[in-house]
Formats: sequence, C-alpha cells, structure tokens
Amino acid sequence: MAPLTPEQVRRRERVEDLIRLAAPGLTLLLAVGERISRLVEPEDHEYYPPRSSSDPRP
Repeated sequence: MAPLTPEQVRRRERVEDLIRLAAPGLTLLLAVGERISRLVEPEDHEYYPPRSSSDPRP
C-alpha cells in the first residue's frame, strides 16, 4: 500500500474526528431505540434461539 499524501492524512483525521464526535450520540440513539422497542413489544414472539453447538449431529 502506498503511503498517504498529507491531504489524505488530514482528510482521514477529519473523518475520524467526526466519527469520534458522533459516537456518543449514536450510542444514545441505539439505547433509546432499544428501550422503545422493549416498551412497545416486550416479548418477541418470532424469536427462535440459535441451535446449540453442543448438540451432536445425526
């Protein structure tokens, strides 16, 4: 991989800073969405647990 130019390094740093600033807000958004979904439908009737890997296959 070729080394990055100074402009590419600056652009990457700006994008990483933007992601770093947005991360707490996005985490909060996910937490609020999870709470709301649990309030609206506390029990998921369509949930099927994954198969256990300890079950021997026939």
